[in-house]
Amino acid sequence: MSKQITKKPQARRDLAEAADYIARDSLDAARRFLDAAEAAFELLAAMPEMGTRCNFRSPTASGIRMWSIRGFQNYIVFYRPLDDGVDVVRVIHGARDIQAIFNESS
Repeated sequence: MSKQITKKPQARRDLAEAADYIARDSLDAARRFLDAAEAAFELLAAMPEMGTRCNFRSPTASGIRMWSIRGFQNYIVFYRPLDDGVDVVRVIHGARDIQAIFNESS
């Protein structure tokens, strides 16, 4: 049985923005990034508890876990485990102020 992968609208925007940024240097790398992100989502959907639990101050960020995208380790998937898969909340470059991002979205 296939596991469910849902993506919040902001996660979809994050993916598009990251791919656009990577494509400035290489369209092939941008395609590889998107493929690697989808592979990460599928892996997480199959084993949702494998990511590291985050401890954000914002109560709206409760239960979020994180996982790096293979081959693009600077990009981090933030997701919530579901009974039958995962809900991808954000995909953010690790150089950004992640704590501030999650606190401002509360």
